[in-house]
Amino acid sequence: MQFLSGISLGQFIPGESFLHGLDPRCKIISTFILLSGLFMASKAPDFALWAIFLVCLSAMSRIPLGTILKSARPVLFLVAITVLLNIFWTPGREVFRAGFLRVTAEGLVMAFEMGMRLFFLVSFASMLMMTTSPMAFSDGLERLFSPLAKVGFPASEMAVMMTIALRFIPTLFEETDRILKAQVSRGADFDSGGLLKRARSFIPVLVPLFILVFKRAENLAIAMESRCYVPGARRTRLNPLAWGRRDTGAVSGLVAFISLVVLLDRTFLRHFSL
Repeated sequence: MQFLSGISLGQFIPGESFLHGLDPRCKIISTFILLSGLFMASKAPDFALWAIFLVCLSAMSRIPLGTILKSARPVLFLVAITVLLNIFWTPGREVFRAGFLRVTAEGLVMAFEMGMRLFFLVSFASMLMMTTSPMAFSDGLERLFSPLAKVGFPASEMAVMMTIALRFIPTLFEETDRILKAQVSRGADFDSGGLLKRARSFIPVLVPLFILVFKRAENLAIAMESRCYVPGARRTRLNPLAWGRRDTGAVSGLVAFISLVVLLDRTFLRHFSL
């Protein structure tokens, strides 16, 4: 039985690197720019450049590349489903047929593109969470949402909700892993049998997991209430956010990199297939 240990999705890793020191607003904006640039990539050399960029980010953050790659493990099933759907249901020139299933050349290309985009999307989003503390992330979101507060958008409440949701992802994985190990030590078998039997064997895991989730939610609500948290109230900060030159330089460098990738794609790589 393989457990969920080693999964770092949504987990903050403290450090003193260049990326850790950037303003959270800069990192959030940069992540959205990265995700937008990913959907412009369509060829293998494009994704090779993105892979090199991911390695550079790993070096700048002083976070091992293996830790970043492990963050994509929880979505590998989603990536596999997306790849299979694109392979078998994309119309085009037929390459292989197995019964009613058709594999097309266009489907293989589309499957490769979507699989790589999903992988890099999760990896870059994980870099944001690994280098940004939950409090800094909440402050950054609140400042970015603050212009919308003038039209009635609950900026503060939305920032807190998103931060709590992302913060509890690694906690849920840890609790699930602990319950799985406890059930296996009591003789539970999650590997043998058919799909229906395996699904039923997870019921003893889901019940205590839901109980723990509700308990943690209640404890969090009590902790916030004891600290006089009032939704929407204006809060003071010990360390106010300050946008510096390196934040501007980071965003400018990112835009320049994406522009270079797009330029190469439109010129030197335009005749490259896949």
